[in-house]
Amino acid sequence: MQVAKWGNSLAVRLPVELVRELGLKEGDKIDLIKDNGTVRVRRQARADEVLECLRQFRGKLPASQRLSREAAHER
Repeated sequence: MQVAKWGNSLAVRLPVELVRELGLKEGDKIDLIKDNGTVRVRRQARADEVLECLRQFRGKLPASQRLSREAAHER
């Protein structure tokens, strides 16, 4: 891969195999992680994926530990 100038920044084009493997789409956000002299690429979760994970927890909190809106706003 080649590093190229893009405005005031530098850019790298990702190979199509990596794009497919990570399931990347235009507009996705990725993290680049430096790891012992190498760089790892990780796709950040999309909003719909985060919401789906949160839905798995719906109704799982025991009644004794549930919070009410009123209790949260008490002083």
